[in-house]
Amino acid sequence: MPASPPTHAGPFALGTFSTGAGVFPGLVAGSRVRDLSGQVPSVRALVDDWDTWLPRLHGLAASADGTWHELAALHVLAPVEPGQILQSGANYRKHVVDLVAAEKESVHGATPREARADAERMMDERIRSGVPYVFLGSPRAMCGPYDDIVLPELGEQHDWELELALVIGRTGRNIPAGEAMAYVAAYTVCNDLTTRDRLYRPDLNAVGTDWFTAKNADTFLPTGPFLVPAAFAGDPGDLRITLRHNGVVRQDESTKDMIFGIPRLIAYASTTTTLRPGDLLLTGSPAGNGAHWGLFLKPGDVVESEITGLGHQRNTVRSLA
Repeated sequence: MPASPPTHAGPFALGTFSTGAGVFPGLVAGSRVRDLSGQVPSVRALVDDWDTWLPRLHGLAASADGTWHELAALHVLAPVEPGQILQSGANYRKHVVDLVAAEKESVHGATPREARADAERMMDERIRSGVPYVFLGSPRAMCGPYDDIVLPELGEQHDWELELALVIGRTGRNIPAGEAMAYVAAYTVCNDLTTRDRLYRPDLNAVGTDWFTAKNADTFLPTGPFLVPAAFAGDPGDLRITLRHNGVVRQDESTKDMIFGIPRLIAYASTTTTLRPGDLLLTGSPAGNGAHWGLFLKPGDVVESEITGLGHQRNTVRSLA
């Protein structure tokens, strides 16, 4: 746990915790956690029946009954075991404009002003007529919000990508964008780490990127600390995403900068796969990744991450050995 308990929006949040006696689902109310293991086996089971459980949680949070723990005394785990992990790429306007403009300067010889103007036109057109880019991640990459990030043996350019993530609370397929927000149960924080120099496969040029290898190493998806119910989180289209690397702010952006908002992401993903309670959908990362700054994660680094109302993470980086 960090020195001070992480805060959350609203009267309560949910999480998964451990003590010397074992792991349990918990209802978080400020600095205290109510053990829910006598009523539900896991946070995932609770999300599976979200519409039934949400009203009950209000009463449980307000009651002095049950077993309560001090949050600071608990080990905070990733808050939920997901079904699918759906991840959105290239979904922040400034971030993508930076990438496209840099390529136009270095590869095509454009001036900085020309490159940026052309990149901004491309993004405007993508917003009007394009579709999201979504791929799958592995639940095995998840770790807790205060766990160490363990760098794999292969690769050197290990990068951060802080993202707003949502948890699906209802089953749906071909969900209209206008109805999509009714399928969101809660929000959480994810840092979707990437090993940049393992993303492209020179031995398979026709195939291109290797998302599995670059993004799914153990501990490469710090998640949590909590699930904050959607009703408490405020406007998910206007939350602040902030990441500090060794105390220096590297990402600091509003979710307003998303190219495709949450309704369009849900609608798009549900045209291919049935969304079910417990599925996790990451909404993309804003500008300010390590590649932008020309630096990457090394053993001993500390990464601190937060999103408005959802709590914060603090991860120390170490090598595998």
